[in-house]
Amino acid sequence: MNKQLTYLSALLLAFIVPALAYAEIYKHVDAEGRITYSNVKIKGAKKLDLEPADTNFGGDNSAASRATNRASQAKTATPSSFPKVDSGTQNLRDTKRKEVLQAELEAERQELAKAKAAYIEAESKPEVYQKRNANGTTSTFRNVAKFQEKMGVLQADVDAHQRNIDLLTKEIGATN
Repeated sequence: MNKQLTYLSALLLAFIVPALAYAEIYKHVDAEGRITYSNVKIKGAKKLDLEPADTNFGGDNSAASRATNRASQAKTATPSSFPKVDSGTQNLRDTKRKEVLQAELEAERQELAKAKAAYIEAESKPEVYQKRNANGTTSTFRNVAKFQEKMGVLQADVDAHQRNIDLLTKEIGATN
């Protein structure tokens, strides 16, 4: 009896849940231009006719399907009205692009050197504060949290320049 009830419940859920997932969507624009989307009808709202979402998530992912998709994509010819560039012009463009990338790479290397110098300088100057003691003397303390925050920002700057250099080097390598 329990198994039958479980199967019946699963069967009912299989038919009911998709129906519940479908909802009408309304779009309302108020006097100030704010847009509100809702599944509840609002006075003055317009019902949107939306296509159901594709729940296939890539569809058939078999090797045969992928090969068929690649073959159909490969068969698409370039339109005759599509602009074409002769090889000499393209070579000039490629050379100019490589020069621009080289200039960007050199600028990034200089910025990386500055960022590393700033990091080293900041590392040698810890954050400190002074506090007056009850007897009138002052004591110096390190502000570790502030120092770590400052160093984190400087390290992020160094890392960003290094990433840019890596990406530019890769891009220049791809142009050869």
